[in-house]
Amino acid sequence: MNANASTATGAAQHQRLVLDEQAIGAAAKSLDEGAVTPSYGPWRDDVLKLLNDALATELVCVLRYKRHYFTANGVSSPKIAEEFMVHANQESAHADRIAERIVQLGGEPDFAPTHLLDRSHASYDESTDLQAMVRANLVAERIAVETYRQMIALIGDKDPTTRRMLEDILSDEEEHADELKDWLGH
Repeated sequence: MNANASTATGAAQHQRLVLDEQAIGAAAKSLDEGAVTPSYGPWRDDVLKLLNDALATELVCVLRYKRHYFTANGVSSPKIAEEFMVHANQESAHADRIAERIVQLGGEPDFAPTHLLDRSHASYDESTDLQAMVRANLVAERIAVETYRQMIALIGDKDPTTRRMLEDILSDEEEHADELKDWLGH
């Protein structure tokens, strides 16, 4: 490689590390947009829809886990029922984080009960058998894992804050799925 090619390559790499002063100036305007700056891009509405669908999924999961907590019975049900409540509380915390992010992005979290099942990726379940409850929750967690993986891939670098939040939630959902898989044998 000659010296000129090396210098040209170095200059190109250096330009990638230069901040966009115009975008920084634009961020100082439209203060009513909160954390959403003009450089956020055209995908905000898509991200908000994805997040509202995830919110619906988390809320349906809270309701399913709580129902299972209160209706579980059988020899090993007290320990598993307690875990259903732990999972319900964690899903509720996920819903809160998602709703908070929706508001940060200038959207409105959709908590309307009439919309939840239509938008949720997971189903509600009224099983009365403990193993059927565990199975239904495992299916829902696996659906959540796949949904969050796809959302993370779609969002990518377009919204690093939302992506990191979803990665944290995904980690919890994977842990839930592993626990539920282990309970299927009990």
